[in-house]
Amino acid sequence: MNRVQNAPQPAKLIPNLGLKHRNTFGFDASAELAYEITSPEQIPEVISTVTNQKLTWRVLGGGSNVILPKVLPGVTLLINITGQEIISSDDDATYLAVGGGVNWHELVAWTLENNLPGLENLALIPGTVGAAPIQNIGAYGVEIADYIDRIEAFDAKDQAFVTLTKDACHFAYRDSYFKQNPHRFIVTKVVFRIHKNWNARIHYADLAKQFTDNSNPSPEEIFLAVCKIRTHKLPDPKMIGNAGSFFQNPIVPNEQYETLLKAHADLVSYPDVTGKRKLAAGWLIDQCGFKGQRMGSVGIYENQALVLVNHGGGTAQDILGLAKCIQDKVRAKFGVSLQIEPNIL
Repeated sequence: MNRVQNAPQPAKLIPNLGLKHRNTFGFDASAELAYEITSPEQIPEVISTVTNQKLTWRVLGGGSNVILPKVLPGVTLLINITGQEIISSDDDATYLAVGGGVNWHELVAWTLENNLPGLENLALIPGTVGAAPIQNIGAYGVEIADYIDRIEAFDAKDQAFVTLTKDACHFAYRDSYFKQNPHRFIVTKVVFRIHKNWNARIHYADLAKQFTDNSNPSPEEIFLAVCKIRTHKLPDPKMIGNAGSFFQNPIVPNEQYETLLKAHADLVSYPDVTGKRKLAAGWLIDQCGFKGQRMGSVGIYENQALVLVNHGGGTAQDILGLAKCIQDKVRAKFGVSLQIEPNIL
């Protein structure tokens, strides 16, 4: 961590903070107590106070991958640590340090503006840089883990700042060491390793369709294509509440995949790095007739069965009730279990 010459200003304490505009589902939620964190140096004092008072706590970034109850008890930490800079370069890569509170999509756009291609497949994913490695966000054949060198965080268990190498992060499909140890780490900075040997990755079907007449698109063209696809498939949270893809694509053994394929010739799937098969959760849900359906104030988006939406006035209980209906029907029809992707707070 960089040393500071002067003691940082204490984190701002905000009681009864409304969170309706800090969660993309638009649930009418609030935080009993909230601290706005603008500098890593503010964190030790806040965690010490929370620990001494035996209060529950959690971190909230952009609120794009969470399901919030009506009231979040205890303390909510709002991570607003900003800034990005190129810190070094070698023959193979450029190293980029980014604050945990930086908007993810804005970072992707910034990298292209600064001739640092690689993250373009991850364009328009909502949320913050600090939250991205926790879930190991991914899209169109790329995961954030592919570009991480190390992560700086505050370890609330040991009350100390730590640096975790990529290997120490234990990245897997929508998983990480941070996710496996909830309420322990507060990500303050991510150092990316942006490879200089760039190659276009457009093998995913939806993306490949955008380049049938162009086998070698530029990073900027891929960025625009991904934005176009996501804008069509995913509703704008400002217009209709949602958290993007609600379920993970299930990974099944090859034997189960072959059995399913015999029964469903049009089954949509992709090879997985583990040697197993990744099924398209949206296709499974669509086959069960859920796309465009509504259950009270919540429902399934008409253009993408993988997206659950809040039409207005919905609650966490409503969306989880709908999710259970979907999980039950998919399990009954295909023998496959769907895992919820957003974090349930």
